[in-house]
Amino acid sequence: MPQHLREFLLYFAASAAALALDTAIFSLGLRLGLPLAVAAGLGFSLGLVLVYTLSTRHVFAQHRLADRRGEFALFALIGVAGLLLTEALLWLLVQRLGAAPLAAKLTTACGVFLFNFGLRKSLLFTARRAALRPQA
Repeated sequence: MPQHLREFLLYFAASAAALALDTAIFSLGLRLGLPLAVAAGLGFSLGLVLVYTLSTRHVFAQHRLADRRGEFALFALIGVAGLLLTEALLWLLVQRLGAAPLAAKLTTACGVFLFNFGLRKSLLFTARRAALRPQA
């Protein structure tokens, strides 16, 4: 199996586990009366830690950054961009179009998954490029 396909499938599995945790926290938060954005934020945070851990231990072999704190920070920043996209889509689907919150959450997860994988793979989990040396 080609490495990119293997990573995509493993990242899909890691993301599915994180989505399950995220969705469980999201649903629990709604049942407890939390606002939509707060429930989504809590679910996101716990899902982020899980998907980062699985990604760095089981999915991606190459790391562009040597500093793991910097890697996590960029990983999280990409996740925050995905969260903002999720929040905007949830607002649109739930508040404007009247979709059920859980259905809207699962629908947005598909597009946000592709967004996150693409950026994380290209920015974090590819081989470091050698610096170009000027020709003498």
